[in-house]
Amino acid sequence: METQVRTPQMVFMQPQRLVVPLFQRPYVWNEENQWEPLWNDVSRVAERILERPADKHHPHFLGAVVLQQVQRQTGLMQERTIIDGQQRLTTLQLLLDALHARLQLAKALAPALRIEPLVENASPFCSRPEDRFKVWPTNRDRPAFNAVMGAKPPIDYAAIGFRGERMVEAHHFFSEKAGEWLALGGEEGIATRAAAIELAVRELLQIVVIDLTVDENAQEIFETLNARGAQLTAADLIKNFVFQRLLESGTQVEAAYQSNWKEFETGFWETEVSVGRVRQPRSSIFFNHWLIAQTGEEVVAREVFSRFKRYADHDAGQPMPKLLSQIYEASSVYRQFIKGSSAHSGAIDRLGLFGYRTGVLESEVIKPLVLCLLDPEQAQIPAPQFVKALDVVESWMVRRMLVRATTKSYSQVMADLISQVRKASREKAGDVIESYLAGQSVASRYWPDDNEILEELRELLAYRRLGRGRLRMVLEAVEDHLRGWRGGAVGLGGERVARGKYAIEHVMPRKWIAHWPLEGRDEAGRDRQIHTLGNLTLLTGKLNSKVSNGPWIGVGGKKEALEGHDVLILNRELLKKSADQWTDEAIQVRTRELIDVILQVWPVPVNHRSGFAQEKSIRRKKIRLVDLINAGALTSGMALFPRKKKFTDKVATLLYDGQVEVDGVTYESPSPAASYIVGHQTNGWWFFLVDQASRRSLRMVRRDYVDAMAVDVEDDEAEDDEDDEV
Repeated sequence: METQVRTPQMVFMQPQRLVVPLFQRPYVWNEENQWEPLWNDVSRVAERILERPADKHHPHFLGAVVLQQVQRQTGLMQERTIIDGQQRLTTLQLLLDALHARLQLAKALAPALRIEPLVENASPFCSRPEDRFKVWPTNRDRPAFNAVMGAKPPIDYAAIGFRGERMVEAHHFFSEKAGEWLALGGEEGIATRAAAIELAVRELLQIVVIDLTVDENAQEIFETLNARGAQLTAADLIKNFVFQRLLESGTQVEAAYQSNWKEFETGFWETEVSVGRVRQPRSSIFFNHWLIAQTGEEVVAREVFSRFKRYADHDAGQPMPKLLSQIYEASSVYRQFIKGSSAHSGAIDRLGLFGYRTGVLESEVIKPLVLCLLDPEQAQIPAPQFVKALDVVESWMVRRMLVRATTKSYSQVMADLISQVRKASREKAGDVIESYLAGQSVASRYWPDDNEILEELRELLAYRRLGRGRLRMVLEAVEDHLRGWRGGAVGLGGERVARGKYAIEHVMPRKWIAHWPLEGRDEAGRDRQIHTLGNLTLLTGKLNSKVSNGPWIGVGGKKEALEGHDVLILNRELLKKSADQWTDEAIQVRTRELIDVILQVWPVPVNHRSGFAQEKSIRRKKIRLVDLINAGALTSGMALFPRKKKFTDKVATLLYDGQVEVDGVTYESPSPAASYIVGHQTNGWWFFLVDQASRRSLRMVRRDYVDAMAVDVEDDEAEDDEDDEV
């Protein structure tokens, strides 16, 4: 390994090709973060030359690159692979070529001729068309690079095509900047300025070049450099590692890329997905899940690449081409599962429904188990056992959600399940999973039994304690059951209820005082009763507030409105039993009926007793803004925007201790601050938005936190009709 500080003149002067491997990321640098700062650095050096031409000028350092020599026959042009630094070297080439074209147009021929050999190899050294350029980018960028670098001045960038391609945009940017800079001194100053800018880019920029021999381990150098904190994802590191191994083995990497990796660079895999509070590209999350599925170990995000290396080198027991093929096959399973889970209407198979329901629970952790159960390298699990595995895991997760049990150990539980499945016969996979979950007896793992669910849901303020999506999913499952979707049977009409679309409606309204007499009950008791499961239903569309809060019978009443939604059996059954009134007793009866259905939809093994209900205690607490700041859900100093347009000038500031500042006055919580702005008592959690574009409110942030932390909140925040999210 040779390490030297070199100028662009030294790096690019000799005939050679610096090739970006096809498995590296495409060109991504942009104007704000890289092109403009680079141009500013270059122009500052050139200005110093103009001001003090006789002085010795200090060069400007651009960073480091890693190159590796490629074995070639004697007499052929030298070639090196760019291991690290392709963005920097490619940008320098675009800058040099754009400047070369501008110097030609300005008739500064001598400076132009001195730059030309830094961009193009002389024709006697070229045996192929691609030998022309000093740097040859990754395959995705080659057409745009070839087009813009090969264009003759004056360059018509619109005619080149490749609209929106960074290569063309970078070249255009540097061309415009070079033209403007050269013209600053007028016609008479062009020659002097041309010499100064040419000297600056050719001799007064510096790069540390780490030049590896053919036999040195490029991957170790690459990993060491990127341990400095470069923003490379686990998928990026794995890609480079895999294709370095393929190169070393003599594999046709172009063919391997096209057949088994190209798909990972599409929008589906590069989409960022939230895992907790962290967003990662789906490709990186997939590799995490795939490793868990293969090893039966819990693999945290920061260890994905190191565990992959160890797996590939020591555990897989097969060559990299075969391993890459297996990864590709698993990725197809993964993608089909995600796509199948996203259908919100029409036919859906059991796996898709499992994906939808667990997705509502915001649980990425089940995907490794799905990869294990559907592993194309293993024997196929019999259909009844496969369905049983899904039924069991879904029941375990939904029941724990209903009692608000902790989710903190879920990733370890799934790793343990995978380990159990891998050790046992796949013929019994469903039985193995059921036995394991039924045998858990600690708070983080137990499977709630029927008695606990019954006791919990009977008085549970489901509308307030459960997230809207989760509550809707439970009511959808009840509707499907009533339609006949049970025990593998196809329901009436062969169609399940639409998923994720319907509105959640209180049958007895939250604003009940005007039309719903108490009948001897106390107000506080009714206020709680209306949020229980038996008073909730699904509607195809949200009712206007007048109808929603109106009386039960009569024209425009609540019963008439529900009759307009009798497409749902859930509402037909409700209307059938309600007669001419909907009472507190009716709510209690219906709550028990819905619980009975829930126990059938998500059953436990016969005679299963968790033995944990008496020991478990639900945490109830008041959630404050400072809690959300500490959790990273909110940021100290962020702006809080009034929901209503007439108060847009009253933007509040969230302070580090959770207080809210408005007009220089601090308030201990959002509601007093909102009440000050509006002039009367107002729910600040509803009133303040954290993002105006998405209309995301403090209440939404609070709900997400409550769901994630599995806590019961104190019943101290009044609801607002406007915030009745569906």
